[in-house]
Amino acid sequence: MTADTTTPRKTPVRTGAGGVTARPPRRRPASPARRSGWTPWLYLLPALVLLGGLLVYPIYQLGLISFLEYTQAQVSGGEPTTFQGFGNYATLFRDSQFWQVLLATVVFAAACVVATLVTGCALAVLLTRIRAVPRLALMLAALGAWATPAITGSTVWVFLFDPDFGPVNKVLGLGDFSWTYGRWSAFVLVLLEVLWCSFPFVMVTVYAGIRAIPTEVLEAASLDGASQWRIWRSVMAPMLRPILIVVTIQSVIWDFKVFTQIYVMTNGGGIAGQNLVLNVYAYQKAFASSQYSLGSAIGVVMLVILLAVTLVYLRLVRRQGEEL
Repeated sequence: MTADTTTPRKTPVRTGAGGVTARPPRRRPASPARRSGWTPWLYLLPALVLLGGLLVYPIYQLGLISFLEYTQAQVSGGEPTTFQGFGNYATLFRDSQFWQVLLATVVFAAACVVATLVTGCALAVLLTRIRAVPRLALMLAALGAWATPAITGSTVWVFLFDPDFGPVNKVLGLGDFSWTYGRWSAFVLVLLEVLWCSFPFVMVTVYAGIRAIPTEVLEAASLDGASQWRIWRSVMAPMLRPILIVVTIQSVIWDFKVFTQIYVMTNGGGIAGQNLVLNVYAYQKAFASSQYSLGSAIGVVMLVILLAVTLVYLRLVRRQGEEL
């Protein structure tokens, strides 16, 4: 056999000044990780643009108006808009009614969150203990309550607890007792309506998490003689912690900014504003009193409080080594 005397092709060289030869620079091929680094962002780009238009821009406008003098005179063009700096916030923080409403909002939201989580988790465990037909009936009833618009549900609850025509007072033998006249009874009535339309989300979410727990773990705990409460506290709750974190944060956000139920069931905040919460208080300042800058400042305060609560809660969870 004859040896192959062909030589590999060499890269042509160029002769530069002074007879120095230079080879063309080699391009490094892009790594697969580098090429695919922007791919997820390209898929997320439409959603980010949509969120920017629906969320970021309104928040920017809310913050901007809170630093201006913006009343009906400025809206109608009768007076120029002037920059107030933190003047609106100073006026708001000097108002004693604002602090009373803030305290009432925090207490009311905390009570709603606790009641929603306890009821939703208890019913989620109950769904795992009953047969298929009653389980389906309970889930359909809960989803029906969840799907009911807030204004419709609030109107129905006002009728049910009406002192003259409501069936609740007749069944309980309360006569013409008015639930919306007293401050605490009105808050209890609104809390029940908020609980009625909020617990289905917690129930369905926690139930889905329970169904994902291996049955061998629950059976082992039951065989060891653990009660249902002990199984929930020592087995289910630790395994469901990421889900419980999500539903807790969602409940805090929803219940802290309740508006429709308070406004409809207490006729705009109760007698002399005894049932005001921050959302209704901001509405009254912005639209009833035409003080749009003060209403915007209240909205910014609510946003900061909710962000702070969420970040602190997530930080505590991270310290415990939980991954969301």
